Amino acid sequence: MIAVLGMGLLGSGMVEHALGRGEQVRVWNRTASKTAPLVAKGAIAAETPADAVRGCDRVHLILAEDDAVDAVIDALRPGLGKDVLILDHSTNLPARVEARVKTLHAEGVAYVHAPVFMAPSDARKASGMIVVGGDPSLAARARPALAKMTGLVLDGGASPSGAAALKLCGNALFIGLAGLMGDVLAIGQGGGLTTEQTLALFEHLKPSPGFVASRLAGAGTRPASFELTMARKDVRLMLTTAGDGLVVLPGVAAAMDRAIDAGKGSADFGVFAKRG
Repeated sequence: MIAVLGMGLLGSGMVEHALGRGEQVRVWNRTASKTAPLVAKGAIAAETPADAVRGCDRVHLILAEDDAVDAVIDALRPGLGKDVLILDHSTNLPARVEARVKTLHAEGVAYVHAPVFMAPSDARKASGMIVVGGDPSLAARARPALAKMTGLVLDGGASPSGAAALKLCGNALFIGLAGLMGDVLAIGQGGGLTTEQTLALFEHLKPSPGFVASRLAGAGTRPASFELTMARKDVRLMLTTAGDGLVVLPGVAAAMDRAIDAGKGSADFGVFAKRG
């Protein structure tokens, strides 16, 4: 028997897959009515977090963020068995995860932070990726269960906050690219292109995150192949073409101006985004 607490879209998808692979699943959600569709598929509803985890071999949390995680863990502990793994798939603040790990491990609670890169459809078919880190012995215990839930279990390292930080890094890339792509489409529109014409460029121009990261790493330490002052000129042209309402590029322009004012105009353009 496993327990899953948090019946949002992702949690519901995880429960559906667990039921499909033959697991007995007890479910709990703060809004109890959200468990009804899963009960109809074979899950067992619990009235409280403690009831949900009582007698279970493993506990999965899929909650909004740290405050909810702390509250639910406090509520479930009266029913938690000795050495039962709590696998927390929520997206949390790294510092809060580190503090939680320190407190719970000192009290003998086997808590593991294992955030996910999954859509609900991934959860239903066990694809996507789960990151697990922290105490190596607990991470090793968690891996067989996590492997049933995903296409890839990524090592988040031994730091208690490492998996949480990687989750935020990944989401930062997704969210940042969404904002940047909105700016790109606005520039295309300002230049008289349709969305389809703009997107056709990226069938051939495919800068990878790894390539961009290598340019960033070398900026200011290697000879420039694209000077910051020239890149800033291009950003000025972008802003003029697109007009008002851009999301990402105005902030980029401001950061470039600060770097140029600091005397870095002849460095490779990526220097504007480096800290320190």
